[in-house]
Amino acid sequence: MSMTVKTPWHLWVVGVVSLLWNGFGAFDFIQTTTRGEAYMREAGFDQAMIDYFMAMPNWMYGPWILGVWGAVLGSILLLMRNKLAVWAFAASVLGALISLIYGKAINPPPPPPAGMEMMGYMPFVIMVIALFLLWYAWSMKRKGVLR
Repeated sequence: MSMTVKTPWHLWVVGVVSLLWNGFGAFDFIQTTTRGEAYMREAGFDQAMIDYFMAMPNWMYGPWILGVWGAVLGSILLLMRNKLAVWAFAASVLGALISLIYGKAINPPPPPPAGMEMMGYMPFVIMVIALFLLWYAWSMKRKGVLR
């Protein structure tokens, strides 16, 4: 005889908000990799920032893919109440961490254009959100909500 665990209301809120947040990350990834400079220019990047991103080494696409698509998959799995959400969010955290280290310690970008100062903090915001989603999925798995 198995006991079913009721899905808490906040799982739907966190799941939908995380899918929207991570969906924007996926949109940004697709636009940046397919439209490149044109997309970045439309987003308000100055030439120095565009040059920085266009010169990103090929190996950095691995962590970027892991971070973005791990988070999208984790959000979907969370909404499906699947315990594999924990692993998907863990992959996302790993990708975000490598990207953060690269962008802040190994090869820092030029200062953001005027009016876009938040870009300097975004890697930290992304990391905090990724860690929260990993913790949340792990917590829901531990409570038996994710199966």
